[in-house]
Amino acid sequence: MDRCRRSKQLSSNMKLMFRKIFLKKHLLLTVGIGLTGLLSSCYYDKEEILYPGSTTVDCTTTPAGFAADVQPLFISKCAVSGCHDPATASGGAIFQNYSQISSKKDRILIRAVIDKTMPPTGPLTPAESAKIKCWIEAGALDN
Repeated sequence: MDRCRRSKQLSSNMKLMFRKIFLKKHLLLTVGIGLTGLLSSCYYDKEEILYPGSTTVDCTTTPAGFAADVQPLFISKCAVSGCHDPATASGGAIFQNYSQISSKKDRILIRAVIDKTMPPTGPLTPAESAKIKCWIEAGALDN
């Protein structure tokens, strides 16, 4: 009798031990899957910031003259009422002539080409971004 009781007690202890092990493994698996899903579900990193030069813009075929390509873009997209025109000059920056635009070229590259947070009406087209990027990479010349 004693043997039978002892066997049942060992059996229930083993069941309890296996249940605890199973629950721990199940919990670890659930947490692992949850963390994997959480960490991989959203990826908002900017490729241009993480890997500079990774976006392929061929500046040998992209026109990048200031007077013909860049200034008209700034006049139509940036130097408009409520933004960077002389009357409202958002952030104190006016973008109408070469000296005004070239003095802010680094900030323009970040905001308009890389971050794509300017203009506030929506990002520039890839062709427009390429013109600005190529003009700045060529030395932001007054040409």
